[in-house]
Order: sequence, then structure tokens, then C-alpha cells
Amino acid sequence: MSKQHLIRFDALAPVQSDTLAVFTFVAKASDVARIARIERAGRDDGGALQGFQRPQIAGHIREIRDYLEKPNSILPNAIVVAFMGGAQLEPAMSPGGRLHQLVVDTSNGPPGWIVDGQQRFTALSELRDREFEVLVSGFLCETEEELQKQFILVNNTRPLPKALVYELLPKVGDLPTRMSSRSQAALVTEALNYRKGSSLKGLIKQQTNPKGVIRDTVLQRVIMNSLSDGALRLYAGEDQLLLAQGVTTMSEFYHAVQHVFSDDWVGQTPKSSRLLHGTGIIALGYVMDFLNNVTGASTRDEFAAGLRLLKGKTAWSAGEWEFGSERRRWNGLQNVPADVRQLSFYLVHVLKRRLAENEKAA
Repeated sequence: MSKQHLIRFDALAPVQSDTLAVFTFVAKASDVARIARIERAGRDDGGALQGFQRPQIAGHIREIRDYLEKPNSILPNAIVVAFMGGAQLEPAMSPGGRLHQLVVDTSNGPPGWIVDGQQRFTALSELRDREFEVLVSGFLCETEEELQKQFILVNNTRPLPKALVYELLPKVGDLPTRMSSRSQAALVTEALNYRKGSSLKGLIKQQTNPKGVIRDTVLQRVIMNSLSDGALRLYAGEDQLLLAQGVTTMSEFYHAVQHVFSDDWVGQTPKSSRLLHGTGIIALGYVMDFLNNVTGASTRDEFAAGLRLLKGKTAWSAGEWEFGSERRRWNGLQNVPADVRQLSFYLVHVLKRRLAENEKAA
């Protein structure tokens, strides 16, 4: 073993297992690249499984890299590596015997595998102007079976519920673009659910309000659609205006919905009325944007005037929807893109026709 191929790290080794040595140390991405590799899951010519890592996600890596290039960024999450030979722990003189030196032999290339944190590691490797040190956790194992077992266990932790993450987003600044849009939607959802005078106060189901009936993620989709190209588009990126005028516009619209379709709203649930179901909520979001754009509606009375044009043409809680030659039972619509698109197109088409008829009659 040539000394020039040996890399040493000061490591802390907690006592956890009688059979597996566990340790942690500090390293740069370039150091990690010298001692460990990413091995993608695939099959050899004989069909046998090789490797275990999923494909890289370019967008996710780019988001991590852009964040890490900021001067105040941190990365407390450790990269996890495993060694099946090619590395050993040498005790160091320390109280309690927990300080060691990890000695890695790279004479035949990186002997380790990255078990968790491949996207973070790739993002670190792409940094241009920063020397970023990270925590590396690792373990020594003897067999490939043990290595794959630990990979499954390390990567099988239960993620935070998305709904809880979305509730937390408005409290956090300097987010990637993908999360910023969701953050604004969560901000509006929170205001609609808890602000005094909101027509949706207490009706939105969140982690902090489990008794609500309208799913927060569904309403957030309505808001994000509207921020992109609808009634809320003028407030995109302007939190104060969004909270002042955007929330009022949405509250006024849903007040009109509750009044015009009261039998399908009051005392109903998503199971008993598609008006409160994800399909109906999202489709009505397009109705709100259409009425605001075409008629300038922004108050409850103005929205109600437009919504009344749909009376007799809906089947929120009974009957059938008549989509041209296709008929669908009222509860046959599901919260899937095809059904949402079909219902949205139908409602807007009815409004266009009724408005044109009224204009012609006048």
C-alpha cells in the first residue's frame, strides 16, 4: 500500500453497532470524489442488478448549487458514504476512545460508495467560487448485501408531509423560483383560512386545521394558476399587494360561489358535492380568472352576476354533466388533469355563450 495513495481524515466514531463501524468527518467535495463514487442502478449483460443510486435530477441539483453559491448558505445534511474494503479506522489517543483517523486507500480508485446525498454531492462538485466543507458520515461493512441493506434503510426515512412544508414556506425567504410560487400560494391560503371576514375562514384543510373541508394544496393550485395568468397576475412577487388585494378578490369570489350555489355548498363535503372537490375548486378558479378578465369582476356582486349564468348547467351534487355528446354522473369527475381540464373548458364555454347571448339581446 503506497503512502501517496493514502488519504487520512480525523474522524469521530460513536459506539453504535458491534458489527458495523460508524464515523463522521469533515471534507470538501473534491476529497469526497477521491474516496467515494456514485454507482447508478442498472443491469449487466446477464440481467443482474448492479448499483443502487437513482438517476440524477438536473433541476434539483441546479437549485442546490445556486443556493450553495450564496455567501450565507449552509449544508447541515451529511453525505453518507460506505466502504466495503479499502478503508479502516485507526484509534487516536483521546478520552473515551471516540477520536480516530479514517485511512482510505485510493490506489485502485475510490473504494467507497455514496449511499445518500448524491444530488448534494454533485451540486457541491459544480461550485465555481466556493471551497465548501461538508459533514460526511460513513460506515464500514463486509458484504454487498449489508451495503444494499443500509442503503435501503438510510433512504427509507419518512419525508415531511408536503402540506406541512407548504404551510412553512411563507415564513422563509430567498427560496428557489419553484418554491417561491408555492410560497405565495401558501401565503394566500393561510390568509383565506384565518383572516377575519374571509369567506373561506376555517374551511381549508391544513396540518394546523385538520377539520377543514377544502384541501389546501388544491386551493394553492388555483392561486398559482391565477398568479401565472389570471386575476392575481398583477400581484405576483408582491406579497403585500397579494395579501391586501389578491386575498380580497378570492374571498369575494368564493363568497359569490357560496351564495349562487348555496345548496351545493352549505353542509357539503368533497364527497357529497363536486363544488368542494378538487375538480370543482380548480375549475372554478379558471371561472374567476375569466370573469375578472372579461367582465372586470372583482366584488362578490360582480362575480355572482357571472356565476348565475352557470345556473341550470351544473351538476355539482346531483344529476349529470352534459359535455357535448358525453354525459358524466355528477360524482364521476375526479381530481385528475383530464377531468379538471374538461370541466374548466365546459364552464368557461358556457359563460362565453351566455355572455354573447346577453350582449346580442341587449
